[in-house]
Amino acid sequence: MIVLPSTITDRATWNATLAQMPYAHILQTWEWGDFKTVTTGWTAERIAYLHQGGVVAMAQILTRQIGPLSIMYVPKGPALDYTNQPLRAAVLDALKRHANRNNAIFLKIDPDVVTGIGIPGAPGAFDDPTGQQIIEEWKAAGLRFSYDQVQFRNSVVIDLRHSEDELLTAMKQKTRYNVRLAEKRNVTVRPGTLDDFDLLYRLYAETARRDGFVIRPLDYYRQAWGSFMQAGMAQPLIAEYKDEAIAHVMIFGFAKRAWYIYGASADEERKHMPTYLLQWEAIRWAKAQGMAVYDFWGAPDDFSNPNDPMAGVFRFKDGFGGIVARRIGAWDYAAKPQLYSLYTRVMPAVLNVMRGFGRRRMQQEGQSD
Repeated sequence: MIVLPSTITDRATWNATLAQMPYAHILQTWEWGDFKTVTTGWTAERIAYLHQGGVVAMAQILTRQIGPLSIMYVPKGPALDYTNQPLRAAVLDALKRHANRNNAIFLKIDPDVVTGIGIPGAPGAFDDPTGQQIIEEWKAAGLRFSYDQVQFRNSVVIDLRHSEDELLTAMKQKTRYNVRLAEKRNVTVRPGTLDDFDLLYRLYAETARRDGFVIRPLDYYRQAWGSFMQAGMAQPLIAEYKDEAIAHVMIFGFAKRAWYIYGASADEERKHMPTYLLQWEAIRWAKAQGMAVYDFWGAPDDFSNPNDPMAGVFRFKDGFGGIVARRIGAWDYAAKPQLYSLYTRVMPAVLNVMRGFGRRRMQQEGQSD
């Protein structure tokens, strides 16, 4: 099978075509490419792959120059029908040629392909044969499972085609109780607007200091959240108690799918369970928008490890009655193997230093508040 690459330079055409593709993802939208270009110095190239005159695959390729060389990344893509073996092989070959032509050290691809459902070893869990076959194909094609999993690999997803009563019934009893408790304690949820940015960021920064993760300056999130809100692809929901904002979530939506990507809560009033009510209202909002799937965006890599960084968050998400989706993760094509080996040895140390600076900056900002 032969696919012909064709660059798309129109935002509306790209997004409309992408929305019809299998495995379409919010990180493959035009807005995500613009966001990464403005905030982090990547450049975005949008390529449609044609077969017999029709678009059969799409890849938004982010490129960062390192002198005369480059690194390339296709976040949560490419989008195509992964059950079509000749097609997925043809698109992979086309992407590898693109990396070679553009002097890339490596190309990272990270489609939302499922390799299994459920926690391994748990009742009802099973491996997906297509996903497992793709892993073997990629190994044979010289790809390597990436040391740098930029996005979360696994997640918890909810089928929104069920009724609200069915969705509530599917929750674990404690989760359903906490949703109702927040309502009884007069926690309310309202949609946020662009005027709420300072509030959203303040809560997010408070959460980061409490939980020990690094965030970026306000302007980064004005782009990360604001551009998607303006495009109708994101909606903040804000929980309030006695007219005071105490928590929020940012829900992204594209191609009949919703993602919970950002969330925050104040140190005070957590006893009123605002995050439980927020998730329920986010699920209801996504369902009202005609979404078919609600994706909680993140679950442990190793479900048997109680010390996995996502273990605690997973217990919260798992209470809402979704299913665990185990995905293929990010894989690297090393176009220049020796340089790739050097890069993968050096970059973890560089990133650790940068994260250390970020944590110290947050601590200093917290002490000056």
